[in-house]
Amino acid sequence: MAVVEPITRRAAPPPGVAALFEPVAVNGLTLANRIAMAPMTRYASPGGVPDETVARYYARRAANGVGLVITEGTLVGDPVNVAPEGVPRFHGDDALAGWADVVRAVHAAGGRIVPQLWHVGIYREPGFLPAAPALPVGPSGLDLAGEAFAAPMTGAEIATAVDAFARAAADAQRLGFDGIELHAAHGFLIDQFLWAATNRRTDGYGGAARARARFGAEAVAAIRQAVGPAYPIILRFSQWKVTDYQARVAQSPDELAELLGPLTEAGVDAYHCSTRRFWLPAFAGSPLSLAAWTRRITGKPVIAVGSAGLADSDFQDAFEGKATEPATLDRAVSAIGRGEFDLLAVGRAVLSDPAWAAKIRDGRTDELRPFDPAALESLA
Repeated sequence: MAVVEPITRRAAPPPGVAALFEPVAVNGLTLANRIAMAPMTRYASPGGVPDETVARYYARRAANGVGLVITEGTLVGDPVNVAPEGVPRFHGDDALAGWADVVRAVHAAGGRIVPQLWHVGIYREPGFLPAAPALPVGPSGLDLAGEAFAAPMTGAEIATAVDAFARAAADAQRLGFDGIELHAAHGFLIDQFLWAATNRRTDGYGGAARARARFGAEAVAAIRQAVGPAYPIILRFSQWKVTDYQARVAQSPDELAELLGPLTEAGVDAYHCSTRRFWLPAFAGSPLSLAAWTRRITGKPVIAVGSAGLADSDFQDAFEGKATEPATLDRAVSAIGRGEFDLLAVGRAVLSDPAWAAKIRDGRTDELRPFDPAALESLA
């Protein structure tokens, strides 16, 4: 098993970032601080099986002060749920054994970890090819451009996908993960139901916002039944899609409330709001971000994400090498102080610098490494 020793804390955090290093609880799970490692697909699990390199990669961030590690997206066990080589699975004895080693390594480093459970639905790109002759599934058979691609999902296909999420969550609990995150963002299956552009069903799964949330709510309810009441369920959602940064799953706070209501009622314990810039207003006429609106609507703990640690730019600029200086975290600290969200997820900054959280905590900002796109090519 990969072992990474926890890093000894040097001193109390500087006053300007102290709020990020206060404990926070999600359905009974106490996290040491409010910094999460954002999920980032790495294509580094041969045959879909995370190995010791993957275990050390996650454990290194835990040892360096990340309060919650959220893994990259992991494929739940539906035969039509496929991704390119190197994307990890969350089904099959070999993959689950690999994830058990990841959990042990992160816990040994003093961290907490949840897997992100992922069904890509109808989304395809080069390399997203089925292992067997089966078409991808989506609520209305429409791709993310709204074009007909396959037949709408049948009731049996919906039940299969829901069951795949529940089985994966039960496996996560059995392996010792500290909770799960459900991927309902960026144009993948659950989001394909939430988004009116890809969900044009006329049955109980389509139409008004509350009905479009039904599939996601059924997945959450099945997970809750499988894991019991005391196991944390986080749900990540977004306005933007991988093919359209301007897309909006909710046009107003009222529509957002209609979408989130059934999910909260089904058992979501916390929300992870994925935006390009976590601080920007979500709707016209209000300064509140998507995370702040979600906190106000649901009353649940909220994780904000989007360009934290990437100057005043965003993740796409960073990916293209345009953002080279670490950002001030004043916005995040102020928003936490106002009760707008509870945790901040950090992606590419933690990718380039495994010790990012510890350096922020210890006031060693002069040692921070700027994001380098070359970091995407390794599991340092």
